[in-house]
Amino acid sequence: PMGEAPAAELDAVLAGGGWDVGETLEGAPQAPGPVRLGRNVCYVVLAVIFDEEERVLLVQEAKAGCRGRWYLPAGRMEPGEGIVAAMRREVREEAGLECEALTLLALEERGPAWIRFAFLARHTGGTLKTLEEADAESLQATWWAGDPCSLPLRALDILPLLELAARYRRSPPHPATLPQELPCASVCLRLLVAFATDAGDLWVLLATAGTPHLPVVACGTCPPEHAGGLRLPVLRLLRQCLQGDPCPGPLGLLGLQHRAGGSGGADGVCFNVVLSIPGSTGGAPPEPRGTAWRWWRVEEESVRGRILQRLQGAATVPIRS
Repeated sequence: PMGEAPAAELDAVLAGGGWDVGETLEGAPQAPGPVRLGRNVCYVVLAVIFDEEERVLLVQEAKAGCRGRWYLPAGRMEPGEGIVAAMRREVREEAGLECEALTLLALEERGPAWIRFAFLARHTGGTLKTLEEADAESLQATWWAGDPCSLPLRALDILPLLELAARYRRSPPHPATLPQELPCASVCLRLLVAFATDAGDLWVLLATAGTPHLPVVACGTCPPEHAGGLRLPVLRLLRQCLQGDPCPGPLGLLGLQHRAGGSGGADGVCFNVVLSIPGSTGGAPPEPRGTAWRWWRVEEESVRGRILQRLQGAATVPIRS
């Protein structure tokens, strides 16, 4: 019943898994070559960890610009390092603890130039860092039971993350989402673009070059996109492939793919995202421009239900720009 739809790819993406990116991406221009940490991209990791008494792990900064202030364990990824491995290293260096990633809580981004992966994690061992062990990474760490705002914080941007973590622990709005180990040369987005009607009809946009597949678009291919947010390349692609001026809904993260030390040393990431195109009075999706694109009408009830469920705002990892 799936016909020429990419059944296996859809299943993997909806389940938070990964899928091979391939060599050719949709839309022009193409990516400007492999991305590398410290050169043309910056990835930051951050961890929210609670103990058995519902206290949150905070670290006291040692850096000159914010020395003595408190923050969640966080820091930059290093070349050749996996995303979860980087988060665990930062927690170990700054707090003295070992941890296990439970899920990605949020993706915070300013385009491919700066991306932060915020995790909910679980404490698994180690000893809390004390002032006697202060070094260049941090002064000390603590389990904090009170209002974080009662401390001198390095920045208030951790407060929404603490709220997200508390909400997820009470009732997880989306499945546990962790990076999948698959190589990627650039920062790119795999798009599950859906068009739904009030009557429950649903279409998904497919690229038709080769085997029909979900479109993949590179990020940062022109100066405005370097620090302009991941939504810009999405708009660029949709305006190229659909008639009219499509204005998609918010991006929701279904999953992500990254492999440390990829081909040629590339540090690319593919973000699998879902978004909707608002309905029109005609009840049909906007016409594609040319034969390189087509809409696939989703007839199978289980697939339609999974896509519609993921289109709900809270059913995906939030992307914050």
